[in-house]
Amino acid sequence: MLILISDAFDKTLPEKLKRFGEVTDDKSRVGEADVVLVRAKTKCDREWIDGAYNCKLIIRGGVGIDNIDKEYAESKGIIVTNTPKASGIAVAELTFALMLSSINNICYYHHGMKHKEWYKSTKRNELYGKTIGFIGMGNIARQVAKRCIAFGMNVVAHDIFVVPTEGVKFVPTVEEAVENADIISLHVPATPDTEGMINASLISKMKKAPILINTCRGKVINAEDVKNALDEGRLSWYATDVYPTDDPEKLFSMDYPIFKSAKTTLTPHVGANTNENMLRIGDEVIATIEKLISEGKI
Repeated sequence: MLILISDAFDKTLPEKLKRFGEVTDDKSRVGEADVVLVRAKTKCDREWIDGAYNCKLIIRGGVGIDNIDKEYAESKGIIVTNTPKASGIAVAELTFALMLSSINNICYYHHGMKHKEWYKSTKRNELYGKTIGFIGMGNIARQVAKRCIAFGMNVVAHDIFVVPTEGVKFVPTVEEAVENADIISLHVPATPDTEGMINASLISKMKKAPILINTCRGKVINAEDVKNALDEGRLSWYATDVYPTDDPEKLFSMDYPIFKSAKTTLTPHVGANTNENMLRIGDEVIATIEKLISEGKI
């Protein structure tokens, strides 16, 4: 068995994988590989899949698989899977860090101090007693909600799949999840149904000029509508770790509206990038390969 590591994983993973066969990071050998490990950088489109003619398994290290043409891969007999459990803590902690930073005006104060401005008269706000509205309540969102409850927040959520969660009030529509929220946290996959869902129409239903936190996918917001809402005070802040593309050269050459707003906190899609999480992802990769071998599927 040849395992191709196409993107960055924990440095200890190659040695751990050698029990299954040969391990390489030489992308030119994609046509030989039985198993390919990817993260967000490798785009497994039809052309790539056609070139991976010996592939039996693609494992996406992380939660989303929107960089993989799953339907086409499966039509070629390739198993496509991810590591959904591994990243929950890492992404939840970044989400909470963005939340704390936003409500406490950290970026505003930091910018002022760097420019010798003393913004002490600008008051902060507290998370205690605030209402957070979740759009999507999967593993990561539940990890965030647990931390919100510990801070004394009221938690409201909408998800098409309702899994009873202690301390979380589920509501039947997205509009009900956001209408009275002080903070909104996005946790949905990138699909045709979710693309651009945070738009002017939905923002008009928000009564409190909330903080918007996005650690799921950049395309779930209509960037122009969000930027306009920030300018007009209908959103108070936008903190995000995700963008329309993960290619920095493409992203920074775009006329991306969010970059034009001062009311933002921006991080370079580092939600899953903790040392601890990379180890967890590696462990889940190994467990997946072991399971599929035992089942005779690879």
